[in-house]
Amino acid sequence: MDTNDQSESIILYAPEASAKIVSAQRQRTEAKWTFWLLTAGISTTFGAAIPTGYNIGVINAPANYIKEWCNETIFETYGTVLTEGELDTFWAVVVSIFLIGGVIGSLGGAWLADKLGRKQSYLACGFLLVIGGVCFQFCRAVGSVELLLLGRVLVGLAAGLTTSTVPMYLTELAPIELRGALGVFCSMGVTGGVVVGQILSLEEIFGTEELWQFALSFYVLLVITFFVPYHWLPESPKYLYVIKQRRDEAINEIKRLGGKNVKDEYIRQQIESMRSEDVPNSVSDDEETQQTKSKQRSLWSVLTDPTLALPLILVCALQGGQQLSGINAVFFYSVSIFESVGLSSTGAKFANLGAGCLNLFVAFFTPMLMEKFNRRFLALLSCSMCGVFLFALTFIVYFIDHVSWFSYASIIAILLYILFYQIGLGPIPYFIGSELFEVGPRPAAMAMGSIASWGCNFLVAMLFTTLQSAWGAFVFLPFTVTCVLLTLLLKYYLPETRGRHISSIVPLVSNGFRSKPLVPWS
Repeated sequence: MDTNDQSESIILYAPEASAKIVSAQRQRTEAKWTFWLLTAGISTTFGAAIPTGYNIGVINAPANYIKEWCNETIFETYGTVLTEGELDTFWAVVVSIFLIGGVIGSLGGAWLADKLGRKQSYLACGFLLVIGGVCFQFCRAVGSVELLLLGRVLVGLAAGLTTSTVPMYLTELAPIELRGALGVFCSMGVTGGVVVGQILSLEEIFGTEELWQFALSFYVLLVITFFVPYHWLPESPKYLYVIKQRRDEAINEIKRLGGKNVKDEYIRQQIESMRSEDVPNSVSDDEETQQTKSKQRSLWSVLTDPTLALPLILVCALQGGQQLSGINAVFFYSVSIFESVGLSSTGAKFANLGAGCLNLFVAFFTPMLMEKFNRRFLALLSCSMCGVFLFALTFIVYFIDHVSWFSYASIIAILLYILFYQIGLGPIPYFIGSELFEVGPRPAAMAMGSIASWGCNFLVAMLFTTLQSAWGAFVFLPFTVTCVLLTLLLKYYLPETRGRHISSIVPLVSNGFRSKPLVPWS
């Protein structure tokens, strides 16, 4: 037996191994980026996360051309001419059905992640995205608005599945030190996808009356290209070890993820980490079978478990609050603000695209931020400063006609809001569920967080225009209040998770709002 086999045997069968997890955290070997970690991160980012963002950003610029085609096609198919109001309603359905698909896809993410595995859930995302793209490409050729609607539903399902399973997959592949850095790849992809969608849907590229279907379907090339290495991607070792009890396969995946020069100590620490979330060795066979089954938690069992109430609230509040913080509303409103300083309509759209590029530029630094700074610090700084600049934007926009330089101040407020949003409130909600929940309830928790995200996104999309007409500049106040409330919740109840094993975090938030998660830790 070689050294590796000996170390595995010691850890697999020593009852005290999981009890050493705290000391292992303090003596942890330095984690490093390896080929398969990077390959998994890049593949999932370009194969699923960017297409998700792409389908959010691509639909706005060619909207008028697509609406005209829909009206003509409905008349040719059904002999009905839609009024302007009916056409606007139909278009609202085309846009919002993507968000409804996101909610449904998130709900199915919990089941797929446990039944098929994290890796095959990613495959399901790619399959839905490709079929949706095919619907977009051929809906015009066959003259079918139903195919356009079906495509939006399918990419919505894929988007919900992506945001509920891909961050979980990546954080389960990563060692503790790189968990946050790899976990933000999905957030970066969604942010980048929005910008790519906005660019390719410009009239100078695909956003024309003749080419809009190519704008909607272009992302399929990314999906097909970056699914090439899928067969060789590793499955989550934690899923194999804890959920499926296929421990030899889990250890082999750890070795692959660790690279050619992986050390025995690294393998030992990863196995101890998984054992701490698995059943104790001291239980009998019958007890182990029962406890193994309990690792696969249904959505209902997670929702009704009082020990999981607080972390579930934190995950849903962060993901829902991410949308209710007004990021999409700010981008929507920024076009009119840019026009107010004298830019043409086209110039304002390009300036808005520039703001999106700033969002993406800051996102590129989030892996480093997650690796170097505590989650609590970044989340609190982000939420509080977003609240400050949203309130400032409300004040500035309200008095923008009375003070000449307020137009420029509004642009500064928007850019600073975007900057602070992206250092915490943008990336952290995507992966925080993987750091607050053990392997068993994790899929259900991530699914609930994703549902909160897509559901709140739907609310903003449906209500913002109406509220803007009724409230004017004060439309930003609800978003300000959201940021303030989220800051207070995180201040008192979000434990620090960076560099800490989940087994040491779970007890801190297991007593609901009576929990005291801010205990000293070193």
